[in-house]
Amino acid sequence: MSSLKRYFAVRSAQTVVMLFLVLTALFVLFRSMPGDFTTQMAAAGANEAALARIREQWGLNEPLYVQYFEYIKNLLRGDLGQSPVYRVDVWEFVKLRMFNTFILVAPAMTFTYLFGSVVGTIAGSKRGGLLERIGIVPVITTGSFPAFFTSIVLIVVFADWFNLFPTSGMLSATSATGLEWWEPYLSWDFAHHYVLPFTAVFLRYLFIPSLIMRTSVVEVMGQDHTEYHRLTGISPTKRLRHVAKHASLPVITIYPVSLARALGGVVLIETVFNWPGIGFTLVEAVLGRDYPVVQFVFFIVATFVILSNFVVDLVYGVIDPRIRIDD
Repeated sequence: MSSLKRYFAVRSAQTVVMLFLVLTALFVLFRSMPGDFTTQMAAAGANEAALARIREQWGLNEPLYVQYFEYIKNLLRGDLGQSPVYRVDVWEFVKLRMFNTFILVAPAMTFTYLFGSVVGTIAGSKRGGLLERIGIVPVITTGSFPAFFTSIVLIVVFADWFNLFPTSGMLSATSATGLEWWEPYLSWDFAHHYVLPFTAVFLRYLFIPSLIMRTSVVEVMGQDHTEYHRLTGISPTKRLRHVAKHASLPVITIYPVSLARALGGVVLIETVFNWPGIGFTLVEAVLGRDYPVVQFVFFIVATFVILSNFVVDLVYGVIDPRIRIDD
């Protein structure tokens, strides 16, 4: 077996094992927490007999290992269970909210990486100059703020003071009435609600591609082939394009990892803006002790991160033979 094929096989096996370990850890962690969703019902005044019947119905009175094997068996059959709080299938409850998060994070992160690459290219090519300080300092400053703080500032300034955008939500109360599920996403009302959460994601993650691209540009500009192009009289613009092309590889390879982590890292942004995504859903599910929903959301987020790292490793294995496993 060639080194590349062996590398792919080993990384694939490691990824499967990692996913299984994450799934197991999440199950044990959440089922080991004190209380369950019936705790909320007990607080509301439900009697003990009714609570016992509900626990038996949902298998909460079984030993932990029995619940675990039942969960794995159902998962392999594609049965994610039902939400005991909302009384609907977990997949039916979560799938549209996953799409809401993806449609917020994916465009925002793509624009962030494109814009950040430009900022990093300019800053790296003007190292030590005024343009570098003007470009990098604000980027680092906004990226160092907590996500909830940036979101609140955006709401106060643009929704409260200037009244330009809505304070929360994805749509107005009546805008989705009688429409297909996809039609609200094409409306002006959605775009109006979209601006502030999009900006919050952009400001929170802009520092990553900007700093990576800046460092990479500085490194490439110090290499012999860049100096050769300078000595041959190529215009500064063409030379900068050449540098940016060679310096963009680290940014491109880190993009899927950042995208996956952002999908699970927008909990605070979605909560502040009341955006009905998986982050906001996760908060609701944790507060309601809704174990099936919590497990699935955490597993999906972990899967995004693990698979994105897997893809990046495969790309590196193709472009850089040094990291492959030797025969």
